Amino acid sequence: MTKLLAASFGRRIALILFVAFGTFVHAQSCSIRPIDFKGWKAQQVSNQWVKLTIVPLLGGRLMQVEFEGHPYLFVNPRYEGKYIPPEQAAGRWINYGGDKIWPMPEGNEDEEHWVLESGTLDDRPYAFRVLEQGQRCTVELSGLLDETTGLAYKREITLDAHSPAIHFHAVMRNATSHTLRWSAQSVSQYNVAGATAAGGFNRNFWAYTAANADSAYLGGFHVRAGLADDPSFSLKDSLFRLHWMYFENEVWIDSHDGWLAIVDGETGFGMIERFTYDPAATYPDKATVIFYKNGPSVEFNAAGDPEISKHSPAETPYYMEAEINSPLVTLSAGASSSLDTIWFPVRTGADVKRVTEAGIVTQRLQASRVPSGLKLSGTFSAVVPGHLQLRLYDSGGRDAKHMLIEEAGPENPITLNRTVAVDFTVSRVSLHLIDASGGDCGILDEALVN
Repeated sequence: MTKLLAASFGRRIALILFVAFGTFVHAQSCSIRPIDFKGWKAQQVSNQWVKLTIVPLLGGRLMQVEFEGHPYLFVNPRYEGKYIPPEQAAGRWINYGGDKIWPMPEGNEDEEHWVLESGTLDDRPYAFRVLEQGQRCTVELSGLLDETTGLAYKREITLDAHSPAIHFHAVMRNATSHTLRWSAQSVSQYNVAGATAAGGFNRNFWAYTAANADSAYLGGFHVRAGLADDPSFSLKDSLFRLHWMYFENEVWIDSHDGWLAIVDGETGFGMIERFTYDPAATYPDKATVIFYKNGPSVEFNAAGDPEISKHSPAETPYYMEAEINSPLVTLSAGASSSLDTIWFPVRTGADVKRVTEAGIVTQRLQASRVPSGLKLSGTFSAVVPGHLQLRLYDSGGRDAKHMLIEEAGPENPITLNRTVAVDFTVSRVSLHLIDASGGDCGILDEALVN
């Protein structure tokens, strides 16, 4: 009887554990499902942090990214629920918004330049396919051959269950029988309309990328279109900084660090877009990162006098493009190349001081000796859930001690203001982000002890 009771109790415990574990796995999974999005048939890929909304009909666009309920991307209200095929567009560019892949360079000089217009690459339906779903969700979007450029695009978008990170793998294939030379460009349109009831544009919206100390551009960046002395642009703390203003402009940066960051200071949400820089490669006119500001522009009237172009939010909506270029690649017939990027949505302040693989720094790490140990301060945003690990280096610069000091997650910026006890002389400190599985995601910041 005792053995039977023990066996029955064991089975009940196993059942409870199975149900609990199954619930945990379900909670930690991602999912893919069809939805209606503003009148379009769409597919939603989501986990506990992020919702991705894809509309295959609109040239395979990723139309919206939501993190903690915050929508990042611009969706043009003029075209909500509509589809205008290239035949009806008749050469116009139909700007639905969202995020997509384009060829570079742009222009109409020859066949090695792409004219921005509604066409196969940008505005033909893409085939949608689910590649995996569960602990990891991957979808594939495949486009048709574009006879003008000779290219066909395919794009995979991946979201896993344990992180808000969004992975993109874009493939550019030469679908002709001759050699082509192109760059692939990731184009993301961010919404810069004001979040307050007063409306208007967001007056605390910023974009950043690493400045190049050996830039090929005079002054560290190149204003491709618009006012050369636009006050939106500046260099500070080794960063190129763009403070969004409602005035049309396009700026090119030959950044080598492999990232750009977007920050909405009104709502406290940011996005890091990461890519791999190849120092041996050639980029379109040397630019790895491009920012485009939509808005009115200076034009000349019939009398030759300058004036501000006619504009309204309906005709000239509030958005900004963040663009990442791949290297220019020579593709033989049938050959392919790819552009891989990763997005990390976070909560953050607007005054960015540093961006690393582990996150954003808005107040640099400081460490000072006090009688009870080391006093630490700083403000940070982590790209994945985990803990901040403090590394202590002794007077000889040796890595002497590690300690976990704070929980970290992309949904909560960390304001560090604490004292830690130490029993040896510390010369410098660093903060690393350790993810939930114990993996080292890299350094957030470091400081000399004063």
